[in-house]
Amino acid sequence: MSNQTQLASWVELEGCFNFRDLGGYMTAEGQRFRTGLVFRSDGLQHLTPADLNKLSDEIELGHVIDLRSQEEVDEVGRGPIAEQVTIHHVPLFAGVSSSADAKATFEMPADMGELYFLMLTFAQQPIAEVIRLLAHEDAPAVFHCAAGKDRTGVISAILLSLLGVPEDTIVADYAFSRQNIDLINQRLDQANTYQAFMGSLPEGAYDADPACMETFLRKVKEEHDSVEGWAMHVGLNEGDLRAMKEKLLES
Repeated sequence: MSNQTQLASWVELEGCFNFRDLGGYMTAEGQRFRTGLVFRSDGLQHLTPADLNKLSDEIELGHVIDLRSQEEVDEVGRGPIAEQVTIHHVPLFAGVSSSADAKATFEMPADMGELYFLMLTFAQQPIAEVIRLLAHEDAPAVFHCAAGKDRTGVISAILLSLLGVPEDTIVADYAFSRQNIDLINQRLDQANTYQAFMGSLPEGAYDADPACMETFLRKVKEEHDSVEGWAMHVGLNEGDLRAMKEKLLES
């Protein structure tokens, strides 16, 4: 990544460890991802009153796209943020909340990058739905999972790729979750759902190793030629991509 490129800006919150503005990145063609429109995060259920005021008054957050399963939501909840925004529940792994569920649904790969590609295949329609929401909803939005690095990382990589952000920037953005990884993992281990599931994941599940994102992006190219090729395969049309770029990019 160029030394001129700055990583996504943290939004300092008391109840989140990985909430950041995904805007600010430059595309290969010299356009800039507008700030203040799209955010990525870990779980939002621990937001404090001060956090809620900040998201409402400063960011004017209007939409939350929750990528977690219903089982996760049932255990840890959404928190009071649900009272002040529109919630879009778009689970990427619906019904998969334990190692037994995972084994019954798919063969777990040995590498997190391979798992991300499996996610792209298994959850292609939910991922496409998230991209459509980000393209067409007018108010600022955040998409999140539990840690804000795996399901959220795949969505971020797809979105940034479709906007034309260079691959090395996408990889660096993924690895930026390492900054607070210990706090993120400590919180994950407090929930029974995550304790049961994390042990079934490939080595590296508790990290954000850039090599995993490199593997994911390479496999997308091998299978679909490009992220745009994947987008066309799953039914995202030119209108969706045009609306996304018109909304999110500036010269």
